[in-house]
Amino acid sequence: MLGALFGPFAFSEALTFYGYDLWFQYMKNETFKKLPLVPLRDVVVFPHITLPLYVGREKSLNAIEESQKYSGEILLVTQKNGQSSDPTADDFFSVGTRAVIKQYAKLSDGNVKILIEGKERVRLTSVSATSTYFEAAFEPLPEIRGADAEEHKWMTTVLKHLEAHFKATSRSFEEIEEILGSITDTHEFVDLVTFQVSLKLKDRQDILEILDPITRLEKLSTLILSEIELIKLDRKIKDQVREKIEKSQKEFFLNEQMSAIQKELGGEGADFKEEMQALEKRLAEKDMPPAAKERATKELKRLKLSNGHAAEASVIRSYLDLILELPWNEVSKDQNDLSRAETILNEDHFGLKDIKERILEFLAVRAKTDTHKSPIICFAGPPGVGKTSLAKSIARTLDRKFERISLGGIRDESELRGHRRTYVAAMSGKIINAIRKAGTSNPVILLDEIDKIGTDYRGDPGSALLEILDPEQNKFFTDHYLDLEYDLSKVMFIATANILDTISAPLKDRMEIIPLSGYSETEKVEIAKQYLIPRENKDHGLSESYVKLTDKVLISIIQNYTRESGVRNLEREIAKICRKLVKQIAKTGHEDENLNLDEKAIESLLGVPRFKTSSFGKIPEVGVVTGLAWTPYGGDLLTVEANILAGKGKVQITGQLGDVMQESAKAALSYIRSRAYRYGLDEDYFSTKDVHIHVPEGAIPKDGPSAGVTMATAILSAILKIPVSKELGMTGEITLRGRVLPIGGLKEKLLAARRGQLKTIFYPFENEKDKADLEAPITEGLELIPVYQVDEIIERVLAGVDLKKSTSGFYVDQKSKGSTLGPSGPLL
Repeated sequence: MLGALFGPFAFSEALTFYGYDLWFQYMKNETFKKLPLVPLRDVVVFPHITLPLYVGREKSLNAIEESQKYSGEILLVTQKNGQSSDPTADDFFSVGTRAVIKQYAKLSDGNVKILIEGKERVRLTSVSATSTYFEAAFEPLPEIRGADAEEHKWMTTVLKHLEAHFKATSRSFEEIEEILGSITDTHEFVDLVTFQVSLKLKDRQDILEILDPITRLEKLSTLILSEIELIKLDRKIKDQVREKIEKSQKEFFLNEQMSAIQKELGGEGADFKEEMQALEKRLAEKDMPPAAKERATKELKRLKLSNGHAAEASVIRSYLDLILELPWNEVSKDQNDLSRAETILNEDHFGLKDIKERILEFLAVRAKTDTHKSPIICFAGPPGVGKTSLAKSIARTLDRKFERISLGGIRDESELRGHRRTYVAAMSGKIINAIRKAGTSNPVILLDEIDKIGTDYRGDPGSALLEILDPEQNKFFTDHYLDLEYDLSKVMFIATANILDTISAPLKDRMEIIPLSGYSETEKVEIAKQYLIPRENKDHGLSESYVKLTDKVLISIIQNYTRESGVRNLEREIAKICRKLVKQIAKTGHEDENLNLDEKAIESLLGVPRFKTSSFGKIPEVGVVTGLAWTPYGGDLLTVEANILAGKGKVQITGQLGDVMQESAKAALSYIRSRAYRYGLDEDYFSTKDVHIHVPEGAIPKDGPSAGVTMATAILSAILKIPVSKELGMTGEITLRGRVLPIGGLKEKLLAARRGQLKTIFYPFENEKDKADLEAPITEGLELIPVYQVDEIIERVLAGVDLKKSTSGFYVDQKSKGSTLGPSGPLL
């Protein structure tokens, strides 16, 4: 049991542990006459050889354990019948090898691995079987010596034959040649050479049993030559078979065999042949680039040689269908009639003057030259303003096919570029699929929601779009599945986005950004009368003029039931009205020809107004000021509240504000504190007061610098206890010197002001240039006051505060159009 206890170890160590007497016996070279026996299957162990053996039979394991009593010595004898798992004493050859176990390791499966070294040949005199293992008495076989000269001659001959054997089996001979060349003992030489050659078990046993060295060398030489001849013959047969398989009859034989198989499977051989003929005809008639034609021909040839029912055949069919269905050189003719195009654009959309002008410009250029590249446009704006429908109108105007690709939530680059055909269920990307579906190489492809592309470990779809949307690169676009270059330069790509911040700078640079702002109430009324109401009447089975809504009623719906930049919710409310009326007609069976819908009737159909402004909301309050905000979904109103509390000068800012907005609040407070003396405040006023700034709707994250002037006005209103009118709105970033910096989204903010029924708007003087782009319906009814300094707002909003009386402050003289004046002239 020492092996189980110590694992692999040298037996000298084991014997030292096992007993001093045994180690002393071993050192005295006393020879045991009876040893445990391990029967071997399909292997013959020779003296002078060290090799590992795996032992698993129970008696053999017990014999190995018992051998530890004999200094690790054991008898290794080959079985006559290697198939026998439980041999008897008569099943062993009479000659074996006495060996010593050098290492011993117990494996996890219960078997044992031993490393043995053969010592000498022995003849068994008797074999006995105990209840647990075999044991045998033996006598060593003498090693007879022959004539040295003759032995040397035969050793040289065997060495040459061995070299030829190694060459025939493509093995390196240098290392073994050096080892064998240094051996002078004939028997050791024979044992080592026999170990290097693959011989039959009986031949190996014969060599082991032969005592005469010359006879052993002769036998070994003959066996090696026989093995060489067998190797050569085997190689010759393989070469002949390979030549026959590669002959020209191979293709004919396989085709005939496939036809026979298909016929046996159900008589589909004729159908398969007809399919191949149809594909050949389509390929011959298809106009495509030479590279695509060559690839299709090659794949068709592979399909002919394959089994029509195999999985590979299905993959090849799909690939061939894609190549043959793609419109390689097929384009639709553009409609260049500008009058017709302008009529279509006006029919489909109200307003949008700049965008319509851009499309007409493109058509005018295309009428002059065919080489003009298709523009890559990105419509950016809030939901419901008509970005997607505008793309459809452009396709209709150009008389091109229209395809839409939704990019929202795409995270895998392969969705656009396709999957390589090595993958199971591979397919082409969305771009190639859209062109395949369109049937022309110059469709209008809408890349919807391009700002909502994601990125993960599968790749970055946004980076793939860099090639697709680059006119210099997309001429050579390669889909991974198609694996052929396809020209995308004729395609007109139109992208839509709600917000541009999430789009990478390189991708933005490849597109012509056209912003779409929200609609004013006047525009919404016209859109509803010209487009929405007739369409909903038709969709609900009513006559186009059945539901009629006056401008007053439509404005009531817009103000009381919708709060949006676009017209999507307005369309839903009109659809709801139509559904209610259709239900009434179905119940009564009578259709009122003189239907009159006033505000009271609308309220009975749509329910209680959702956004009706209460009288309480119009009452001026101390420390509450209305600001204007921009969101990806349009403009919005933002209420800022400020409270002054007794305390120790702490500032608290709440309402889930972002870092930039919090910094704006601190800048506004610092400006107020720096000018406290101008408002009649004591120097230690702020050290005894706490300031709390809050922006309601705390569940909604808010950020941006444009609420700075609103926060400053709210703080000062709370300090001076002066209420601020709810009909006033303001926007602008504030500096520590009180300057009002420009902001973005002025149009959206003014539309929000109109929806909130504000009357007066303060905005940065530097945004005066943006006012020129505003249509009259947006500014109608609003008093727009540009300001350069926040004090201009304070003087007008907080009644009773006159900052011009100060001898050391700054103010803006409105007559000087924004010049900042101070006690010693212009502020630099």
